[in-house]
Amino acid sequence: MEIEPREITIGELVEGYSDNGEDGVVGYSGQLDIRPPYQREFVYDAEQRNAVIHSVIEEYPLNVMYWAKQSDERYEVLDGQQRTISICQYVTGDFAIKDRDGNRKYFSSQPDNVQERIRRYKLTVYLCDGDHSEKLDWFKIVNIAGKRLTNQELLNAIYSGPWVSDAKPSFSRRKCRAQKISEAYVKANPIEQGLLETAIKWISDGNVDEYMARHQHDENADELWNYFSAVIEWIAATFPKKRDFMPKVDWGSLYAAHKDDDVDPDELEHEIAHLLSLKRPGREGAIQKLPGVYPYVLDGDERHLNLRSFTKGQKIAAYERQEGKCGHCGQPFEFRDMEGDHKTPWKDGGLTTDDNLQMLCRDCNRRKGAQ
Repeated sequence: MEIEPREITIGELVEGYSDNGEDGVVGYSGQLDIRPPYQREFVYDAEQRNAVIHSVIEEYPLNVMYWAKQSDERYEVLDGQQRTISICQYVTGDFAIKDRDGNRKYFSSQPDNVQERIRRYKLTVYLCDGDHSEKLDWFKIVNIAGKRLTNQELLNAIYSGPWVSDAKPSFSRRKCRAQKISEAYVKANPIEQGLLETAIKWISDGNVDEYMARHQHDENADELWNYFSAVIEWIAATFPKKRDFMPKVDWGSLYAAHKDDDVDPDELEHEIAHLLSLKRPGREGAIQKLPGVYPYVLDGDERHLNLRSFTKGQKIAAYERQEGKCGHCGQPFEFRDMEGDHKTPWKDGGLTTDDNLQMLCRDCNRRKGAQ
């Protein structure tokens, strides 16, 4: 990893500054992507923004900024985006600050000597260059202050290019089309790239880094959108009734494993309703993990449900009732060598109640579970 320290004046930084909204923000004579199209929007509030400008005017040092080198004389802001935009917006007249006397001062209304002091102010910038893995490791190290970048934002910086830029309109704007079709099933912040990360995890089976490296220079992200929308369509068709805990389900894995299953949505809904009816006040044997009902009705694995277990007190009481003997083989065992067992299995309607509890030795319990 090559890291080159450089001093950049505010005058140099603001030269060529342009805010093109959703198409990005550039500066430094057009050589610096201050907010590339995939990055989060400006999030500093007025107090934070004004504090940056007052620090500059008073010639207090600002924190080091980091730029990632994209090509010869082309850079991208890694850390310091909010400070950079604050400075550029002030110098170009987007807002005013209050001076010591409480007067509002735009940059243009500052005395000439103050304007010149601001333009000459030197920012310390580290220019970072290296291969993808080196950049990612370094970016994680420097991402320690201010408005922290998410892991997906770091990957976006590493794999910037036409693919990421094309993905933004669909996944990285407020009220983007991905958010509109998925809000009942996915809770992720599109501005911080959570929705984009979710979509890539689904299509790549969790291998986000690998997928982005492979598609970095693709002209568009159509494949990602088509896959994401297919998952959402499958969810809506398979489980048409919406429930507030659906966003906690790993829909990507379920779609990959069961998208071709021949299922009856009405039968699935009937089974889900039955499972959820077991979780009523005073009713034992209720499932503990409600989102687990969706994978359970597709594959029957009870581990998805995190079923309620017998308490230690219940098991001690049963152990005493059985006089320390296994409920199956009748041999005596220490309490620590026995396990609580549902006489009538949960899948057959047995509840986690005292009258459905028996203590078995480990061997008997294993043999019963294997039947």
